[in-house]
Formats: sequence, C-alpha cells, structure tokens
Amino acid sequence: MADPVSRVPLNDGWRVTTPAGPFARFTGEQPEVRDVRLPHDAMRDADRTPDAPSGGSSGYYPGGVWRYLRSLDVPGDWADRFINVTFDGAYAGARVYLDDVQLAHRPSGYARFHVDLTPHLRPGHTQELRVDVRTHLDSRWYSGAGLFRQVHLTVAGGVHLAPDGVTVTTPEVDDDLAAVEVVARVVNDTRSVREVRLHTELRGPDGAVLVEVTEPVTVAPGTPAVVRRRQWIRDPHRWSLDDPALHTAIVRVLDDELEEQAAVSDELAVRFGVRTVSVDPYRGFRLNGEALKLHGTCLHHDNGLLGAASHPAAERRRVRLLKEAGFNAIRSAHNPASQVLLDACDEVGMLVMNEAFDMWAVEKTPFDASRDFATWWERDLASMVEGSVNHPSVVMYSIGNEILELGRRDGRLLGRALAERTRALDPTRPVTNGIQMLFLVDVADLIAKAGGLNEFMGGLTDRTGEDGQNFAAGQNAAATTPDADAAVHEAAAVLDVMGYNYAEDRYAYDAEHHPQRVSVGSETFPTRIAHNWDQVMAHDQVIGDFTWTGWDYLGEAGIGGHAYAEDGAVAPYGLGYPNLLAGCGDIDITGYRKTVSHYREIAFGLADGPFLAVQRPERYHHTRPQPNAWQWSDTVASWSWPGFEDAPVRVEVYARADEVELLLDGESLGRAAVGEKRALVASFDTVWRPGELTAVAHTDGQEVGRTTLRSAGPVAEVRADAERAELHGTDDLGYVAVALTDAQGEVVVTDRRPVSVAVEGPAELAGFGTGAWRTEERFDATTCTPHDGRAQAIVRTTGPGTVRVRITAEGLPDAVAEFTVR
Repeated sequence: MADPVSRVPLNDGWRVTTPAGPFARFTGEQPEVRDVRLPHDAMRDADRTPDAPSGGSSGYYPGGVWRYLRSLDVPGDWADRFINVTFDGAYAGARVYLDDVQLAHRPSGYARFHVDLTPHLRPGHTQELRVDVRTHLDSRWYSGAGLFRQVHLTVAGGVHLAPDGVTVTTPEVDDDLAAVEVVARVVNDTRSVREVRLHTELRGPDGAVLVEVTEPVTVAPGTPAVVRRRQWIRDPHRWSLDDPALHTAIVRVLDDELEEQAAVSDELAVRFGVRTVSVDPYRGFRLNGEALKLHGTCLHHDNGLLGAASHPAAERRRVRLLKEAGFNAIRSAHNPASQVLLDACDEVGMLVMNEAFDMWAVEKTPFDASRDFATWWERDLASMVEGSVNHPSVVMYSIGNEILELGRRDGRLLGRALAERTRALDPTRPVTNGIQMLFLVDVADLIAKAGGLNEFMGGLTDRTGEDGQNFAAGQNAAATTPDADAAVHEAAAVLDVMGYNYAEDRYAYDAEHHPQRVSVGSETFPTRIAHNWDQVMAHDQVIGDFTWTGWDYLGEAGIGGHAYAEDGAVAPYGLGYPNLLAGCGDIDITGYRKTVSHYREIAFGLADGPFLAVQRPERYHHTRPQPNAWQWSDTVASWSWPGFEDAPVRVEVYARADEVELLLDGESLGRAAVGEKRALVASFDTVWRPGELTAVAHTDGQEVGRTTLRSAGPVAEVRADAERAELHGTDDLGYVAVALTDAQGEVVVTDRRPVSVAVEGPAELAGFGTGAWRTEERFDATTCTPHDGRAQAIVRTTGPGTVRVRITAEGLPDAVAEFTVR
C-alpha cells in the first residue's frame, strides 16, 4: 500500500532526449535517450559554436528542444486521492503530459507551478510523465534548459491542503511575544460537504512544541476554505543574519471519515523565521527593529560548472561563500529564485530581494517573456510570492528590472498594477523595482540642451579618476536632470523602495528633492563600490547597494573580462567566441575570491587590509579599448611570474590607511598614498624579481597592517583538497579544489599543464573546470587547463561508501581527495 500522505522529491528515474517527431517511427531513426537525475541542465553539455544564434548572451550555447520522460507507478489506492506534481521551474515553455495527454503549459522557465494528475491517473497501471521544453532567442544571459530545479510529488486525501497553501508570517514581534499568523487553504475534491479538523503545531528551533491547536473546518466541494489563525509564542527566538533560527509549523488535515490511522488526510511542515522587516527614510532598513545596511549582490541563477542546475548543496555553498566575503543580501537577477536557494539563505542567514521579471510587455530579445506577459503576469507574480512568503530570508519583492516602457503611460499603469497586486498577495514585505533612468529620458536631447557631451557630463569623469567610468558618469548625469526626475516620479511613487540601477548620484539628489523617498542601489558597477558605499552610508534613506555582481556567471560573455587591443579587441569585450563567462563577479564560478572581492570587503568597512594584487606583467604595455566600469583591474594575488624577471609590473595595494610602503625581501620599493588614483588603493610601478613582496599600511605615521606574497618555485605537486570530508545521502555534492603548487604549497599561477580527473566509488563526476572567462573547454570533460594554477572537480554521490577523486598531471605524483558518504 502506498503512503496515505506524502510529499517526496521526484528527482530520480528521469530520461532525457530530443523529440523525434511523429514521422520518426517510419524512418526508424530515434534520438539518443540518457538517464539523468534532477536537477538537470540539458544545455550545459551541448556544443558551443561561434555562430550560436544568441551569441555571447548565452555564452555561445545553442538553443534547443528537449524531452524529459519518467515512468510513474500508480498504486490502486490512489483512486480516491489527490496526486500533484510541483515543478520549481522548467526552462522554458514547459508542456507537461501524462500518457501523451497535455495537462499543463507554463511559458516562464522560472515559475513554480503545480500539475494536478488526479483526473488522468489509471490506478494499478504504470503511466508515463513527460515534459517538453525549448529555448532559443529568449534570454539575455545563459538560461540553461530543462528540469533544472526540483520536482516534488504530493499524495494526499480527497480533502487536502492546496499546493503552496500554507503561509506563515510574524506580523508582530517583541522581546516577550511573537504573533505567528498561519493561513491554510483547505480544498475538498470529493463530491460532498466535509467536516474536517485542522491541527497546527508550532515548534521552536530545537524541535520543542511551543503551541498546538485544533479547530473544525467545514469545506464545500470546489470551494477552498481559508483557515486563518494567529497564535502566540513567548520569549521568541528571532531569526537574524547572525542567528538564522528556524521554527517549524506542522499543519495537518484530520478527516475522521478516513480509515487510515490518525485520519491524516494531508500534512505539511513549513519552516519559518520569527522576524520583522521595515523601511523608512529616517532609519532605513530595519531587521527586528535594528538598522542594517544591505551589502548586496545581484545573482544570476546558474551554478557555474553545474550549469543552471539548482542543487541544494551548490546553493548552500554559494550563499555561505558570499556571506564569508562580506555580503548580507542577494537580489535574484532577474527572475524568481529557486526554492533551494531560498532554503539556503534561510539556513545561512542571507537576505533576499526576490525579483519577478526582466521585462513586461516590451521585448528585450526576439522571443522573450514579453510575448506572454499580458496573459501570465498575475499567475507568475503569484507563483513568486507564494514561493517566498514562508522564507524569512526574503525581505523585499522586485517587480521588474530596467523595464523599457516605464517612462510611458502603459508602463506606469502596469507598474502600479504590479505593485498593488504584490501587496495584495503579501502585505508584509516592501516592493521595489530596478529602474534604469536612461530608459526614461531622451539622452540625445539632454546632451543637446546642455550644449554638448562634455558640458552634459559636468566633470563627472574627472571626479572619479577611475578607468572605464565615462559611461557611469554619463548615466549619473542623465539620472539627475529635472527631466529624468519628472519621468521617474510616478514610477517611484508606487514603490515602497525606489530601486536605482547605475544612478547613485540620485541619493544626494533625492535627499534634497525627495527626502521621504527610500531607495536602494538595485544594480551598481563593481568598480565604483568605494564611492557608492560612502554615499549609502551618508544617506539614511538609502538602504544598501547591490553590485553587478558578487558571483561570476555563464553568458553575457566578457562584460567584465579583459579584452586587449593586442589580441584584436576593438571594444571592451569585443573578442567574441570563445568568451564564456561574464567575468565581472567578485567570486569566480568555482568559488574562488578574486582581488576585487577583497577590495569590496575593505570598502564595506568589514576589513582594513592591506591586500596585495599584482597586474599580469605580460599585459603591462597592453591596452584595453574603451574599458568599462564592470571591469576590475586584471590582477592576481600572486608574486610568481617566472619568465618575466626584471620586466615592469604594476602592484596594487588595497587598504584603509593613509599610505603604503612596498618591500621586496625587506628592501623598500617606495611609498604611495592611498586613494590618489582610486579610493582605498595605493599603486606602484616596479619590476618583477622573485622573493617576498610585503605591503605595510600606515595611518598617521603608524603601522596598521601588513601582508606578504611569496614567489613560488617550480611546480612540485598537484593538490586535490576536499572541501568537506563527509557527505550525506545519495544526492550530495563534493567539491575538490585542484591546484598546481611548489614544494611549500604556493600556487604557481603561470603553469598551464592539463590536469585530469577520475572518480572511484559511489559518486559520479558532476563538473570539472575553472573560472576562466574565455575558454573552449567543457564542464563534462575529464581534462582541463588550470586557470591561474587552479581548477575544480565536483562529484555527485550515488550511495554510501568511500569516494576517491584522483587528479593527475604530467610529471607530477597523483593527488587523491577522499570523501566518506554516510
């Protein structure tokens, strides 16, 4: 007998292929069928080509059509039950079939949706569940494809909870009491009025039962009953960034007409956090009544070497590393986050701005979601909110990103409708919108009115003193004109928090002209964080900054990479194929912190430095055409450059100090003021010689910190270090850091000998590669070329036992990383 009530993952037993079409049966030609486990990205292992239709936007991956198949055994006792499958996302245009009968269609690849299988089941038989997806010119970044998020199966009684039908909020919290409001939607799929009982338990973080109530509910067929109950917890343990304590609400539908023990017709456990969120122009953003600035990052949804697959272990690792690097908030760019990412943020203690749309009714790419917006926006918005409301990490909703029509009447009408619908779905969280001011005004007209480009820029470029800031200065100049202010007025008025994309000069402007307006830097240039953060801290009504971006990603290839004229580049990222990554992340796709990440930590005031970064000596005389503000300097934290003895090299030192002295083997190479060319940076031009390079930071003549880089000797070994020695279950991920090092363990960044991987034991290779932004290597290969001396292997467990990951490199002893799978 099947379990009378269950909610279980439906991630195994799937096969993937490409649809053959109805006439393939006559030709005998059938496409390959592969067994896969979800989450699975069908696009990651496709062949990249220079002529891919979406070009660098997708990282030169092709579009395609894929079919997922799974056998579903239907027990006889499912005849009188509710059977539902929930997809947390299927990219894109998903069509769901049972035995070739279409049951559902969902255009958005990021929408969470539910499919009721009940009317089409044949108890006692095996049926086939099928999902068809397709993607082509529909995304501005790497989208991935297929069932790249979790799938769950629900089995419940005829009277049951609606899918995503339990919400838990904490509208009132103080030191003595917390009000916990539990709202449950109970559905009656039988043919008669039923009288059931709703049993609710509230449990603390330690599992102890804090509150327990049962109440009768009468439910008519076809008309859900909404059961709303406010319960109270004494001495609440609040959820916070430093203490992400999670409570649990267990809601059961008890039906005495059932024969099963305890008469449980449905049961759902919902985790929640006891916390409050508020914003105002005088105290800014407050969590649990305490003011907090958002050290934010925009975050695309892919997981690097895993493609777009949203795996729980990968998301938790990513959130943890972002937090360790100084971030406390994520903006899901530009689509609703997966449930496992939100779970990770709940558990680790990371705030989330969950974003609904990248476009409304006006397209950004030829076949994007604008085609379906008018029909689907309300359902897609509801999907995001219903999937967010129980997550304490979600503290804000964004209804859009750089919406092209927002400066027109139709855009303003839509903006108001979306904001009000979001509040109706969840009144407990503020609403924002990431607005690009350049889309609201006629920039050519503004330049003409000012008398030319130089007059329009108003000296802003000279003020920044940073490479690639012309575009940033121009955006700010446009954003602070009276015309722009008038254009944005209504769009801002419908929001609780105004989101400014690349318009940080609005902070001071709003303080003077709109002192009641709360705002956030919803998307900002990574190179401007020191300037931006000073502005955030100077204005109470500005609640934080979300950089583009904290973690590197696939697609939008090369926007932050380093393209040199000597290599043929004629634009900031004009090298084209095989550009793969954006290259603008503080942290690369393997989780390794780049130099800009340490600079940002100092800019946030979370560290003082100093931190040493060295520009590649082979690029010293090279030029970057039209550098842009997404590109950090081409630096590495290394003093190992064999073959460049006595060659000129530039050294950057990041520090919160007055000046820095640079020493090589104890001999002074000179002193440089901090902030002369770029805030928090001292720059030195010297020559490379092996040894110990030390930076000593001084303030008011006193040493306040020092750091050292040591030159590596010849490569002596390849290292393979497991991040976690112990893995759990049949679907965990193990990460192995691979590095070419000298005998003392120093990484040799210039050695590019290939490394290979082999997996022994109950696991399979899930991905192998590097953080190189420009490469032709595949993530499903077993050999790769280290980038700056590093690579990464990821294994996915298949059962208990010992897993060994063997790394080999020519001329070096093998290295083995070992995991124990419990």
